[in-house]
Amino acid sequence: MADTKTIFIAFAIEDERQRDLLKGQSLSPRAPYEFIDMSVKEPYDSGWKEKVRTRIRRSHGVIVLVSKNSLSSSGQKWEIECAKEEGRPIRGIWAYSDDRTDLAGVSTYVWSDKNISDFIDSL
Repeated sequence: MADTKTIFIAFAIEDERQRDLLKGQSLSPRAPYEFIDMSVKEPYDSGWKEKVRTRIRRSHGVIVLVSKNSLSSSGQKWEIECAKEEGRPIRGIWAYSDDRTDLAGVSTYVWSDKNISDFIDSL
């Protein structure tokens, strides 16, 4: 049996409901997977960054839920930078069908079972 792939989800706290939808989505990838994240309201309490870095290091890849909220989310920006520093593959997924926010340095795709499954399968 294949090892379970761990996917870190980086998202703006305002998009918490979209994160819940993603975690609840029943994808049909060829490999087992699990989603993890660090949803906290205050991203700068002591130790938060080290906990995030540890989780990102343990993950096989990072899905970034991209929305207009991403532009002002310092916690999400830090998670993305951390993923890049740790050399983790990143896939942006637009959190809403009517929001096509562009995040510099993040290739973003339409939210679909295929786009998410293809990313997980590529890890």
